[in-house]
Amino acid sequence: MNASKKVAFYTLGCKLNFSETSTIARSFEGEGFDRVDFSEKADIYVINTCSVTENADKRFKTIVKQAQKVNPEAFVAAVGCYAQLKPHELADVDGVDLVLGATEKFKITDYLNDLSKNDFGEVHSCEIEEADFYVGSYSIGDRTRAFLKVQDGCDYKCTYCTIPLARGISRSDTLENVLKNAFEISKQGIKEIVLTGVNIGDYGKGEFGNKKHEHTFLELVKALDEVEGIERLRISSIEPNLLKNETIDFVSKSRTFVPHFHIPLQSGSNEILKLMRRRYMRELYTERVSKIREVMPHACIGVDVIVGFPGETDERFLETYHFLNELNVSYLHVFTYSERDNTPAAEMEGVVPMKVRNKRSKMLRGLSAKKRRAFYESQLGTTRTVLFEGENKEGYIHGFTENYVKVKAPWNPELVNTLEQITLTEIDEDGLVRFKVAETVLA
Repeated sequence: MNASKKVAFYTLGCKLNFSETSTIARSFEGEGFDRVDFSEKADIYVINTCSVTENADKRFKTIVKQAQKVNPEAFVAAVGCYAQLKPHELADVDGVDLVLGATEKFKITDYLNDLSKNDFGEVHSCEIEEADFYVGSYSIGDRTRAFLKVQDGCDYKCTYCTIPLARGISRSDTLENVLKNAFEISKQGIKEIVLTGVNIGDYGKGEFGNKKHEHTFLELVKALDEVEGIERLRISSIEPNLLKNETIDFVSKSRTFVPHFHIPLQSGSNEILKLMRRRYMRELYTERVSKIREVMPHACIGVDVIVGFPGETDERFLETYHFLNELNVSYLHVFTYSERDNTPAAEMEGVVPMKVRNKRSKMLRGLSAKKRRAFYESQLGTTRTVLFEGENKEGYIHGFTENYVKVKAPWNPELVNTLEQITLTEIDEDGLVRFKVAETVLA
């Protein structure tokens, strides 16, 4: 391959996709490609797709157009979840040359012997049953934090979700490999690692390509806590039924794990949870939140919630609203339900009109803003550790405390990627928190 070939990447969707894009990018660099920004001229544009939101589908076409505008002759490849679910639909998009499904995406460089434009998109996708092997990956998007993939796929059968169709069965990286990757990340001076996967609480399953468990999520967390050189570890998102009390207790005393949990709820109505085929009732969710608050009163707790699911009457929506309003959580991620092909929910009765879905979404977003504000207010006057990020945003540097309070200060390049002890003082008009450097720290 010609050493001067250039490749550019665009990632849609979740943190897991970002970690996988990084791994794919490193395989290109190993073949002698230079990685450039997506807005620059490249010989190959790789788009890592997502199937979770409607917009991701529409954005795909826009991104292909962007690439073609910069270089009409460039070779365009689509990989990822949407490429697995609807390969022929992506291949039909004008300008797309190659579509790779779940098993092929990590072997993309094998398909690039001929980079001439195709008259039509070439598809290599597998039956999703074949996606039963595990490819470890991690991303280093910025200098301050990295996303480390520990698990892939999902054995749950939530009625609204296409992820099992797009990513296959639940399978895990070996503990040894996760620790090796974590150590590699720490050697690059990165201070924070975010654990990511499709269903990370299911970690351990499929370590041997079968259902046998060698390790559990708790063992993973304990082993990572010992890795030299890592300052902070964050659990990205974990199912309430898989977040065990032992894990919560361990995090509360841990050296590196931060007091921040993101726990999907999806609905505060037990009837809707049953229709969604979630694996818990709202009572279990309340128990988890109480347990976290008991051992880590200052923890940040984020919640995923879906509005407008079929059968969500006004009463059931208000059940969710009141449940969340009374729950001691810190912020919400609100998703408006959208129908997906080949999911049971798409066939269900009781469809909620789009206008109603949007109104409910707006109500919960308003509640989220109120919750976040109350959480930030509860933290004023406390001393926390902040990790500063590398971007100069209109003359300010931003950072997150261990319990996920977002702070700001006038730009100072010396603070980038440093951990500082600070006392939170006031909330700015933009909702971010101002601070003073804690007195205990010598200047």
